[in-house]
Amino acid sequence: MTTTHAARLLTWYDRHRRTLPWRAPPGGRTSPYLVWLSEIMLQQTTVATVGDYFHRFVNRWPTVEALAAAPLDEVLSAWAGLGYYARARNLHACANAVMAEYAGHFPEDEASLLALPGIGRYTAAAIRAIAFDRPASAVDGNVERVIARLYAIETPLPDAKIEIAARAADLVPPDRPGDYAQAMMDLGATVCTPRNPSCVICPLMAGCLGRAQGIVEQLPQRLPKADKPTRRGLAFVLMRKDGAVLLRKRPAKGLLGGMDEVPSSVWREGELAIADALKEAPVPANWKVLDGGIRHTFTHFHLELAIARAIAATSGLARLAPGTDWVAVDRMTERALPTVMRKVIAHAMQA
Repeated sequence: MTTTHAARLLTWYDRHRRTLPWRAPPGGRTSPYLVWLSEIMLQQTTVATVGDYFHRFVNRWPTVEALAAAPLDEVLSAWAGLGYYARARNLHACANAVMAEYAGHFPEDEASLLALPGIGRYTAAAIRAIAFDRPASAVDGNVERVIARLYAIETPLPDAKIEIAARAADLVPPDRPGDYAQAMMDLGATVCTPRNPSCVICPLMAGCLGRAQGIVEQLPQRLPKADKPTRRGLAFVLMRKDGAVLLRKRPAKGLLGGMDEVPSSVWREGELAIADALKEAPVPANWKVLDGGIRHTFTHFHLELAIARAIAATSGLARLAPGTDWVAVDRMTERALPTVMRKVIAHAMQA
């Protein structure tokens, strides 16, 4: 049955494959660099969002050597808006490791790939399958959904991951494993979708146990997620008379590591006490707390920020701390400014 599934899927893929910026034309093979770059960008991010970022990265850094030679701040700035910024730091670290350890050539074996910064089992398998045409099983969220439905696996995720991975590995054909890996991704993204799957046009419909049992839309099941806590703080937008905003760089490690930010009070759970938060202002100033605020969601918590704005008395405040700098609003796109901070500055400018 596994051979039949693969054959049907590849026949479907040859007719319906998506055209993607990082995908080689039929019969071709994508370079390891482009496979790696696209897969890192696609983690926790949609194809529609990644396209423009991918084009800009490749135009600016067309090879792993060029990316490794780039300053980290420039990479972080180009990444700004994609979120999950540890990926950008690992991207740069991985490029440097590939240059130092493999003379700019990505290794083909799983163990060596897994030893590189930011590469996990899925990304290693995707590189091996798509770039090197090795029979590796790349299981992402789309593939998990396809396999859970195909075999009517009712064990909730994440407990079902081991069984799903084993089933997926059994399906990988010895011929065209790279095309097969991309076919599975396309099937999950365009046909076997989370809601309202198009079962009648699915190449695997005849052998789908989930459809036969009438439980396709219930799969995969998931254990309930714990509610995310909400943290609150007060962001301080200090402006110069010419409109420049004071930014500082966050510590290299941790949340939003190495990115730029406006100063803020500590983000704490519970209600925000404005009077106490104002005591954490970066400098004494006539701080005005603005109406409204912004809300942003991270992986493990929600963040609500009230916003205070003030005009700086002198330009010497730029030397408050290492990494602090005045940045004109029209130059913000050149900085490694995460989405949450873009929201803060936009709110301060509009209020």
